[in-house]
Amino acid sequence: MIEANKDLFDAFAVIHDKYVLDPDLNKAEFNSLGEKVLVVISKYEQILCGKTENGGLGKFSSILSQKFWDEIKKHYKKILFIGIK
Repeated sequence: MIEANKDLFDAFAVIHDKYVLDPDLNKAEFNSLGEKVLVVISKYEQILCGKTENGGLGKFSSILSQKFWDEIKKHYKKILFIGIK
């Protein structure tokens, strides 16, 4: 996911770090770029979890999704703040 969208995630990492230091100053750019990142993440989450649901293992889909997001939050601690005013 990150390798396929390296430029986007590299740019997001920079603005994410700036946002952590000064949320008010960097909120607009963080939200703008963050929305694009969330689209990519959601696409890959659907690919990952959709196969689980379609394979008859639907009860594990939410667990897999949570682990996926936990891994993302390890790298981008403020990712869930995208779009919050």
